Amino acid sequence: MATVFLSVPPPALPKRPLNETDAVNIWIARWLRVRPKELVRRYGCDPRRLYEIWEETHFPGSRAKALEIFAKRFPAQQDRFDPGPHRRIPLTAHPDQLNLFPEA
Repeated sequence: MATVFLSVPPPALPKRPLNETDAVNIWIARWLRVRPKELVRRYGCDPRRLYEIWEETHFPGSRAKALEIFAKRFPAQQDRFDPGPHRRIPLTAHPDQLNLFPEA
């Protein structure tokens, strides 16, 4: 019986625009270490929408609201997560790194 449950994909959610409540819940899920793949499936959105929320280009101030709610819901978790904003780490070398090597 469990194998049937695992082999049947969950029903696709109807596509709808994310709202501010979703953005707050996405922040909280991030701090609870829910994988982005699971969030995409849960909200039926493009993965780029998650990063727009985490970079606060959409729904600015949602991180602050999520911090308040997170502190009330999970007081024991306060020192176990990084509440800082999302930082994008580029895959290419920074141009200043080229100055470290002399030209031959």
